[in-house]
Amino acid sequence: MRSGLSRVWAALPTLLRIGVAETVAYRAEFLVWILTTTQPLIMLGLWTQVAREAPFTAGARSYSSADFVAYFLATLIVRQLTGNWVAWQMSEEVRSGAMAMRLLRPIHPFFAYAASHAAAIPFRSVIALPIAVVLLASSGASVLSTDPLQLALLVPSLALAWLITFAFLFAIGALAFFLTQTMAIANLYFALFSLFSGYLMPLDLLGPVARLAAWLPFRFMLSAPVELLTRAHDHAQLAALLGGQLAWAAIMLTTALVLWRAGVKRFEAVGG
Repeated sequence: MRSGLSRVWAALPTLLRIGVAETVAYRAEFLVWILTTTQPLIMLGLWTQVAREAPFTAGARSYSSADFVAYFLATLIVRQLTGNWVAWQMSEEVRSGAMAMRLLRPIHPFFAYAASHAAAIPFRSVIALPIAVVLLASSGASVLSTDPLQLALLVPSLALAWLITFAFLFAIGALAFFLTQTMAIANLYFALFSLFSGYLMPLDLLGPVARLAAWLPFRFMLSAPVELLTRAHDHAQLAALLGGQLAWAAIMLTTALVLWRAGVKRFEAVGG
């Protein structure tokens, strides 16, 4: 185990360079992916229009136009920093047979894929973050959190959100070893993610369903860091938020690796 991690650590700079090269080489596809993650801007226009009539109340919380601006631009930032497309990539490699070559490499594919997708984050940031930050500073800055503890927890929360999202999609990608319609599952995942993560609206606005959403992994992929940016939490709530992210990161990482191991055995057994 230690030698495997040592190999990963030694190969990490090379893996990151390869990820950067792939992003630059396939910049058209990369740009298309960037454009498909701008849904929060559409929802911003919709909900701010609603809030202009009067503040929108959900339970004990009231949302003004500035609240929605801050929320959806924070959502755009978090989505750009945590999203990935590894399930689609794995499915295509299994279908085409390219996965067989990946299995011959000494680095576990989980780490190779992770480095490749992590390397794309700065490019997404360069395109999306300046727009979001400018709009956020001009329209919604007054409702952003200024608590030092919440801001300090933002980076680890983003890292955990990225890990949960990556592991979840890696698990879906591993299903390509067993199923031919993996993309149907990926599309179902995205529909559930959009509803229960806070991508389309704050979870408060889901009514009774919000209680369910609070415990599902989708909240901890997106809404958790957004909440750190846009609302005040006491210490108990912060502990629950970060604890939930840690728990789901462990669950999804274990699930992804178990599915991968079972899938590779099947792949090799049928002559992949």
